[in-house]
Amino acid sequence: MIRPRHPATALLALVLVGAPASAQKPARASKSTGADAIRIPFEHYTLPNGLQVVLAESHATPTVAVDVWYHVGSKNELPGHTGFAHLFEHVMFTGSGNVPYGVHDKYTEGVGGSNNGSTHNDHTNYFETIPSNYLESALWLESDRMGYLLDALDTAKLNAQRDIVKNERRQGVDNRPYGRADEILEAAIYPATHPYSWPVIGSMADLSAASEKDVKDFFRTWYAPNDAALAIAGDFDPAKAKAWVARYFGGLPRGPAITRPIVPPVTLATAKRLVEEDRVQIPRLYLRWPTVGEKSADSDALELLASILSGPRTARLTKTLVYDRQSAASVAVFQFPREDVGELSIIITPRPGHPLRELELATDSILQRLRSEGPTAAEMQRAKAGAQLSFIAELESNLGKAEQLLNGLVLHGDAGWFRTDYRRHEAVTAADVKRVAEQYLGAGRAVLSVVPTGKKDLASEAK
Repeated sequence: MIRPRHPATALLALVLVGAPASAQKPARASKSTGADAIRIPFEHYTLPNGLQVVLAESHATPTVAVDVWYHVGSKNELPGHTGFAHLFEHVMFTGSGNVPYGVHDKYTEGVGGSNNGSTHNDHTNYFETIPSNYLESALWLESDRMGYLLDALDTAKLNAQRDIVKNERRQGVDNRPYGRADEILEAAIYPATHPYSWPVIGSMADLSAASEKDVKDFFRTWYAPNDAALAIAGDFDPAKAKAWVARYFGGLPRGPAITRPIVPPVTLATAKRLVEEDRVQIPRLYLRWPTVGEKSADSDALELLASILSGPRTARLTKTLVYDRQSAASVAVFQFPREDVGELSIIITPRPGHPLRELELATDSILQRLRSEGPTAAEMQRAKAGAQLSFIAELESNLGKAEQLLNGLVLHGDAGWFRTDYRRHEAVTAADVKRVAEQYLGAGRAVLSVVPTGKKDLASEAK
């Protein structure tokens, strides 16, 4: 899947993938196009404790990115114990055994850089972008919280971060217009014990019930060198970087053997129709189908399908509903591929006087035509060009390169996966898009109407 993460303008002149940095020759001007023109120099090796390391040297700017991915997300939790992965995204910034609270910011933001983290269904990552001369400091900071976070974690710190996460949930989910839509749809699509059935942020009840022992046991299992990958991208000396990685990470002990959850594919035999009353002024329609994860080539075809349906003025749903009929204020379509399974969603906000049922029927008519006829050559060209530009644009930044390398390494076992990914995307045909529309966008879907409180009659009802 070609996935944009950091919008920017980019260059294609990056260097060959695959060989160790010491064996690579200087880049030469090339007329290569497509995947052959997308080149990032990198070296990949593994420490004895299992930590995977990727070095991507580039001296375009005097900055460097340090990015650490742990192959753990909300899917690694258990029913009744949700929200732990996201809770640690917060806890990891509260200080560790040798790094008092506030020092992490001092040696990143305090020197003109930045730091942050994010939690997903399948992984959690932490990253810094700093001036090149602060690379050793950044590696020390990351190694200390990987190896010694629990030395500084007590009940008071845990409770403080637990409260922050609860407030984040209140702000982003419970008290946000349409905020619970994703949770309702995921619960409708996946069985209750499925690893993708609960939200990344967790539930209030689970966050409240989590004990200090529960949380620390989760960290000991998943936040170990053998479940992590480190990328250094930008302006650095590879020999010095390797020495620092060995010094700060090499002595950390390997964690327990990892047993990853089994994630079965999901299908729905018929439509599930749901209504949610919310404190909103305007109703909204959600259609969601279970699809495939990013390891499947069908995900690339579904991504292009989403671009053909919404986005620019010429996209099918956008053109018909927003511009021609002016029955919708907005339309969004996206294929969300996780590591193992995925979902394709359509979100439509109506204009006054146009009921949700009208929009659902109009959408189904447009989908049926696409299933029957497939996309045009012009639609394929526009969709591919947009996706390719977003993909290339990400590679301008050091952090964007690090993210692409780690996405390939952690989720596909290959830091050079981005080239395979790009080629796979280029190979999608109009027939592939037509096929996935027929295969995945059928009757088995979740249909959610979010309506103002007390106005269930505004929901889209099957006739």
